[in-house]
Amino acid sequence: MRAIVVGAGDVGYDVARMLSQQRHDVTVIDTDPAKIEHVRETLDVMAIQGSGTSTKTLFDARIRDAELLVAVTDVDEVNIIASMMAERAARKGEQTITIARVRSEEFTGENSLLSLDELGIDLIIHPEESTAAEVVALLKRAAATDIVDFCDGRVQLVGIRLDQDSPVVGMPLHELAKRNDHLQFRVMAISRGIRSIVPDGNAALQARDHVFVLAPTGQVGQIAHMLGKDGRRLEHCMILGGTKVGARVAAGLSGKNRRSAGMTVKLVEADREHAEYLAEVLEGVLVIHGDPSDIDLLVREGLSETDAVVAVTDDEESNLVSCLMAKHLEVRKTVALLSKSAYIPISQSIGLDAAVSQKLAVTREVLRFLRGAHVRSVATIQGLDAEILELEADAASPITSAPLMELALPAGILVGAVAGEDVEIATGATQMAAGQRAIVFATPDRVGEVEALFSAN
Repeated sequence: MRAIVVGAGDVGYDVARMLSQQRHDVTVIDTDPAKIEHVRETLDVMAIQGSGTSTKTLFDARIRDAELLVAVTDVDEVNIIASMMAERAARKGEQTITIARVRSEEFTGENSLLSLDELGIDLIIHPEESTAAEVVALLKRAAATDIVDFCDGRVQLVGIRLDQDSPVVGMPLHELAKRNDHLQFRVMAISRGIRSIVPDGNAALQARDHVFVLAPTGQVGQIAHMLGKDGRRLEHCMILGGTKVGARVAAGLSGKNRRSAGMTVKLVEADREHAEYLAEVLEGVLVIHGDPSDIDLLVREGLSETDAVVAVTDDEESNLVSCLMAKHLEVRKTVALLSKSAYIPISQSIGLDAAVSQKLAVTREVLRFLRGAHVRSVATIQGLDAEILELEADAASPITSAPLMELALPAGILVGAVAGEDVEIATGATQMAAGQRAIVFATPDRVGEVEALFSAN
């Protein structure tokens, strides 16, 4: 596939890297010569300096031959115009799939005067909204380091890091399942150091393992308790940074949602005018004007009595330091917004509970568009060398031809759950029917084989 990525910032770079690894023909466009030079030096893609709204630049990138355009600059208008131009430039009878990052609700809100069809955009991505939703989910699951929803929220993949004193350390997975046969769950993967393991029943859990468990949403709390995690709810949250992510997290935990979340919320914002604005629009949130990196200020405002700290400023080094200081003061849960890929894998090893990234929201959506029509969603998790796919079985597809034990699935592919009217954790005796969905773990070299299993073609 020929793909064009407009914008070589953190998000655009990550999308281009992912597409290149998938062996697509990628061209990156950006106005910043330093970013273009960085792309040329580090990625196996073509890089062009210019604007995504320039006809000449787009034709230099061979826009008429492109099957996919991803516009992820920091300017909404550039992303929209680049997508519209790609749609207009497509050869007669052909189509260019367009994906654009758009932050402003002027273009996507209920009162927007233009629809997606009129804009010529196939998918609009809101990374801030997706990231904020992930943070809220993590705060509602105090023990989780990662949470991904599948099957319209009926199934969750939850990441949990095992403590040294966890009761399951040293226990083989078949023994864990036997002792907890009243629960439905499947350990889909274990991240151990730099290794990603697809476990079988004989695999034994070790202290500090990062375990990824698939379970019906209603049983996730019991799964966390099984793995030795404290089930107490978080009641007090401090948000550092009134960014779009920070404001959305505060709104998700307060006001109308406060009773269900059960939290009191404080938000610290450095800009006085913006802090005053947030204080007006965020119902039930105490907005504090001050420097989110000022530890003395945070301590005076009750940092040591807070259950959770969410650091979402634009300075990710500050986010890391603030969360480490919060852990030093024995705050139960810390979540940091990070963008540099190098920071996320090490964040938990140095003491943070969870890290979120706006880049992942964009990457997941692009991956879903690259897959077949039967792929409903694709999840990637930093530090886990695999994809988790939600797929719907076509009629007469190979996956429906026999029980799973008779299909001889290759190593690197693990079917975790099947969802139709009910959710079932998969076993060897499970046989899928057309129209049912499955959650499948696959190592990168096996993704194509997974898609073939669910396709009638």
